[in-house]
Amino acid sequence: MALYQSNDRIILASASPRRKELLLSTGLPFEIEISKHDESSKYGEEPKSYARRIAKEKAECIAKNNQQAWVIGADTIVVLNGKVYGKPENHQEAIQMLETLQGKTHQVIGAFAVLRKDKGIARVESHSTDVTMRPLSKQEIESYVASGEPMDKAGAYAIQGAGASFIEEIRGSCTNVVGLNLSALLRVLVELDVIGSK
Repeated sequence: MALYQSNDRIILASASPRRKELLLSTGLPFEIEISKHDESSKYGEEPKSYARRIAKEKAECIAKNNQQAWVIGADTIVVLNGKVYGKPENHQEAIQMLETLQGKTHQVIGAFAVLRKDKGIARVESHSTDVTMRPLSKQEIESYVASGEPMDKAGAYAIQGAGASFIEEIRGSCTNVVGLNLSALLRVLVELDVIGSK
């Protein structure tokens, strides 16, 4: 059931199936264009600043060729004690990430950018969710990594998949952990008059 409608063209600048599913749940019509973008961090960059910059740059990459569309870019990172954990590059790195995160509370920082080039509009927000992971055995970690699920996920776990069984507590937006703070994004789209209720 569609809760919102829009007369404008909306583009999600993301290859993430989780972000696609979240946006589909609103009933909004949108297109997907995948942003090929360098996600390396700059020396000394704060985690929140990094996530906001990457989200905006992903959106800008698509917006330059789609000036009359609203473009949404997003980025999600996992942070523990100031260290950023992105997507693991191999199984060993995924195991190391989970060994570090297990038994502790980390932050998931989700950022999104909403751009409209021809109107000169750019809104960027970031939100933090505290996630507590229960202690995990070596066997649990190795079996989970062998399943392949952690390989394209920040922090090497999927809260919407089998990784949910590792999570003890969430404080903040659950959809932020999945990949897109839907409540905050919809608020911004309403404020910018991109969407309205049906």
